[in-house]
This record gives sequence, structure tokens and C-alpha cells, in this order.
Amino acid sequence: MRATVYTAGVIAFTFLMACSVNSQVVNIWSGAAPGSENWTQKERTVENTPVGTVVFNVVTPTLTAYLPERSKATGTSVIIAPGGAFVALAIDLEGHDVARRLQEKGIAAFVLKYRIMEKRQEGIPAMNMDEVGKYGIADGIQALKVVRQRAAEWGISPDKVGFMGFSAGAMVTSGTLLQKDAAARPNFAAMIYGGPFGVTPDIPAKLPPMFLAWAQDDALALKPIVKFYDALTSAGHKPEVHIFSTGGHGFGMRKQGTSSDHWIDAFYYWSEAQGFIKRSG
Repeated sequence: MRATVYTAGVIAFTFLMACSVNSQVVNIWSGAAPGSENWTQKERTVENTPVGTVVFNVVTPTLTAYLPERSKATGTSVIIAPGGAFVALAIDLEGHDVARRLQEKGIAAFVLKYRIMEKRQEGIPAMNMDEVGKYGIADGIQALKVVRQRAAEWGISPDKVGFMGFSAGAMVTSGTLLQKDAAARPNFAAMIYGGPFGVTPDIPAKLPPMFLAWAQDDALALKPIVKFYDALTSAGHKPEVHIFSTGGHGFGMRKQGTSSDHWIDAFYYWSEAQGFIKRSG
């Protein structure tokens, strides 16, 4: 089935740079990304913010690959979509820092820099989340195709490709998870303090394993998160759920002295229990 879906020539990509032996950046589309050919905003990066490096005005979507040492490689991979309300990407706290942690565990991690709206004002503007999120979702679906197409080269299994997203990135994740083409969905998905923030989508009867985590004191996204969880359970799904008493919104890899500091450990153990990672010992 994979060979049918991911035939040669479907995926086109361009190498941009080699960061190190185990890290590289690739474009996920050849030429301009479909639907944003006329965007004129210029990407910019701001470092040393309270959440680390933040990227704005993304027009050209890329994947940054963090490949584990061959001796540690599990064959499992995870595409990571940072959050930022579709006007920014918290590329460190919810991207590169997560990728390095997974890489240490033998999981190939791919940070997705997806298309977002032009930043024109301070704060988060009012927006139609389904409209602004469609570009990131399209990039997420394309990223899955790229990773599976390159599976042999990157030393990963095309049947162990997961998707993880934070806040708005979790909406991107949910879009890849709920897409109509079941064969193109990720093999597992993790949505961290986020999910569909627009109209509640239709929930298919069969979905890959899901991991959800959020904090009860999330003042920004708690209602839509719970609404999505209720929709999943109403459709007969039983996602793994970790609800922390504190941690707020956007805890990512930040250490706050709360139990939410350990969400990534819970994700790793869950992945192991699901069979995506070989049990140790």
C-alpha cells in the first residue's frame, strides 16, 4: 500500500544545508508551496525571547532532521510541529529542544517549520483558525510524504512515522491525523495542549494511536482541547491522556517544577508500550 501511495516522483525536495552529520534541513515542496505563491512577507527570526528562538512570517516550509546514532536508532520517527498561534513558531521550546531529546532516545526527529500568517501587529489577532491553519496542515501532510519517501536513507521505518504538535502545531497534527486518506495518516500522533481550534472536524471511525497532554490551568486553550477529547471519545476512541494539575499553556520543554515537566517521559513510555520502540532490559 505504501508503494502505491508514495510512488517515485511524488515527492520533490531540495537540500538547503547540512547542519552536522546527524542534522540536515530540507525543503518539503519543490518551488513555492501550493496556495501561497504570491506571499511577499520576509521570514525573520528573533532569538533570546522568553521561549527561546521564535520564527515569524514563514513562507518556505522546511524539515530539520535530527537523526540518532545508528547504534541507538529505533527505526521510529516523529515530525514535530511547534506552536505560535499561526503567527509565530516557538521553534526552540516546542521544536529543536524536543527533537534533541527524542534523538537521544534513538528516535529520528524532524522539526517542521510550517507556513504561518504575516506578523503585522503585537499580540494575537482575531482570525479564522480553519483558514489560517490550512497551510500548516497541508505542510504537515506533505512532510509525512517526504519522511516516508526518505525512510531508507534516514534509517527509519515508513510504518513508524509519528506526528507531534504543540498548541497551533497540535492543530496541524490533528489535520494530518484526520485527513481522509487513511494510508497517508501518521502511524501515531501526539497533541500537546492543542487540537482543532476551529470547527470540530469529523472524527473517522478508525484512527492511529493517540497521545494527548495538557494542564488543567491552561487559560488559553483548555475548552477546545477538552472539546476535541470529548469528540474523540464519543467516536469510540480511547486516546492516552495525561492531564496535569498545573503547567499552564505552552510548557513545552520548559522546567517549571511541576509534573508537566515530565510529559515527554510519559510520551516515550507510551510509545514503548505501543510497540513503536523496542522495550529495553
